Amino acid sequence: MASTPLPLLNLESLRPLAAVRPAGACQACAPLVCPGWESLPGDFDRARLQRVGTLQRPDDEEPTLVEHHPDGTHAWSVDAPIAPAFFPYNRCEAWRCTACARPFLRYTEYGGYYQDERIRELDARLLVDARP
Repeated sequence: MASTPLPLLNLESLRPLAAVRPAGACQACAPLVCPGWESLPGDFDRARLQRVGTLQRPDDEEPTLVEHHPDGTHAWSVDAPIAPAFFPYNRCEAWRCTACARPFLRYTEYGGYYQDERIRELDARLLVDARP
């Protein structure tokens, strides 16, 4: 039995997902609520998140590694823009908390000897329309 492909998300389809901003953090997702990229805690119960879509374009075999930081931010800045066409967003999947629907972006960073699952809360105020 084939699984249903994830919906392909873009800036416009991210906006309504990002608009969900529960007040405070619920018990299920409290360890994940962070404005910038963080490592997904190893002991976090991943079943508390539901995958809702992907920003990874199936027709893009080599997504860019270029980042978008026009105002001097960097990858770890809490106010770094969320630009879906740029790295790491172009390699992300969108998830939401199964309890409160708080949205998150996730990707896996690969290094020489490690893999690190990264997660960032999806903040509508940081979404930008930019093209490489």
